[in-house]
Amino acid sequence: MLSFNLEAHLTPLHDALPRRQHKPVIGITANYTDGDASLRDRYYKQVVQAGGIPMIIPPVADTDVIADTVKAIDGLLLTGGADINPLWQDEQPQPALGSINAERDYPELMITRLATERQLPILGICRGLQTLTIASGGHVMQDISTQATLKHSQAASREMPTHTIDIVDGSTLYNIYKVASMPVNSFHHQAVQDPGPHFRTVATAPDGIIEAIESREHKPMLGVQWHPEWLGEEGRKIFRWLVDEASLFAKAKDLHNRFLTFDSHCDTPMFFPQQVDFSRRDPRILVDLHKMTDGRLDAVTMVAYLPQDDASPARAYADNIFNQVERIVADNPAHVALARTADDLWHNKQAGLKSIVLGIENGKALEGNLENIRHFADRGITYITLCHNGDNDICDSARGSQTWGGLSPFGREVVREMNRQGLIVDLSHAAETSFYDALECSSTPIACSHSNCRTLCDHPRNLTDQQMRALADRGGVMQLTLYPGFLTTEGDASIDDLMRHLHHAVDIMGIDHVGLGTDFDGDGGINGLADASELTLFTRRLLREGFSESDIEKIWGGNWLRLMELVQQYKGS
Repeated sequence: MLSFNLEAHLTPLHDALPRRQHKPVIGITANYTDGDASLRDRYYKQVVQAGGIPMIIPPVADTDVIADTVKAIDGLLLTGGADINPLWQDEQPQPALGSINAERDYPELMITRLATERQLPILGICRGLQTLTIASGGHVMQDISTQATLKHSQAASREMPTHTIDIVDGSTLYNIYKVASMPVNSFHHQAVQDPGPHFRTVATAPDGIIEAIESREHKPMLGVQWHPEWLGEEGRKIFRWLVDEASLFAKAKDLHNRFLTFDSHCDTPMFFPQQVDFSRRDPRILVDLHKMTDGRLDAVTMVAYLPQDDASPARAYADNIFNQVERIVADNPAHVALARTADDLWHNKQAGLKSIVLGIENGKALEGNLENIRHFADRGITYITLCHNGDNDICDSARGSQTWGGLSPFGREVVREMNRQGLIVDLSHAAETSFYDALECSSTPIACSHSNCRTLCDHPRNLTDQQMRALADRGGVMQLTLYPGFLTTEGDASIDDLMRHLHHAVDIMGIDHVGLGTDFDGDGGINGLADASELTLFTRRLLREGFSESDIEKIWGGNWLRLMELVQQYKGS
């Protein structure tokens, strides 16, 4: 009689759990045939051998299940199978279309879309490549017979390469395999015709048929037309890429769960006149509740921005902005709350709420009256940017004409009253003379809520190394921004440019004096960090470039919160 000692097997399993808890979970889409959800063992065995934990995802067309599945995984593997219904591309079926798998189409397109919005690493294989393409706005050919000059579907063993591909130098695929050409085992008659706006072609067959695509936007998303799951160790290289990226994403998620992530500057209220909806995924704005959730952003300072040349009543305009923010909060009490202090921010996070913090961009809102500083402080603002693109009655602007030679006499009174009211004095947009005057005049450290390094991008809005050292010496904080023109003067800006500025700022100022102020909805947004939904990509880069957990916590809000607490403690002094 056979016997089995369960306890003897559980004991070593429990002992091993702490060593295994950081393995990333890879969701693998299952095939569907004759009422059975099934999966070739090659897929999950490759995931396991690459260091991941496989989780098979059946084709369930339930949006809540799909959303919860995405929460549970760290990476997504879209597997091969039958054709995709051309109606998803608003096309009628051509005679050469193969068998479609309607049971898979909707749930796989939906999970791909949601995983893409939340920046999960994705690998699409064969049909999975085509799913990734359609879900992202690209186009798939129903049949390649009229364009292909090679035979792409041969009666050969799956382990046998059938033709070669050419790989784009510098692409993710090139970095995985370190070759410009390699043999692959393609078996297909549908293929990508146009990868769409979010992906680029990185490998083709000799007849021009697209064999691989990757994200244009610095996202860990890759699709291949062949079947690496059958190619043993050589195929495993691409699975290791997916598992490594999923591991990085899992670490980023963990940090966002434990730390408070804070964006010190966005201009979303400028879009309020367009009747934008903060509670929905509104394509007109870069910061809304869904995008904050996708990017795991806990808190953002929304500013009332006042153009320098606007003749309308400034205080009333700012108050109206704050009234509208308060309505957003009142309309969404289960999801968002106002915050003024670090305690407020942590309380909201622990309650599962996003936080909106208030600020003013341009001291013009004071209308020349010091009493208005108390008024706005009572409304709950945390900082005032003293000026914008033009001199005002407080100070000279970086884009002004040196009216005062720095702070005006009234401006010095403004700084001192802001100190008494516990408000951060923000010198983004200010002239160098104004910056140094405020640094000397303020009894508390000052900040630059959205500025970059002039050494790397020679723009008057950016800070010189001397300014950065002086700011750090006085305990201040510089929040790097995503406005392209402040990151580079050569072409489009990307997350690579932001990282150059971050490393330089840390070298000059130290890790305790830098952070992030995106300027989203104020023309901020770059390739790789286009809106609030992509902010986990920043954390991913911080991890990849060797920043410690302590460093990341400081960059992601710890430094700003320390400054905010220090300034607020001075209130009334």
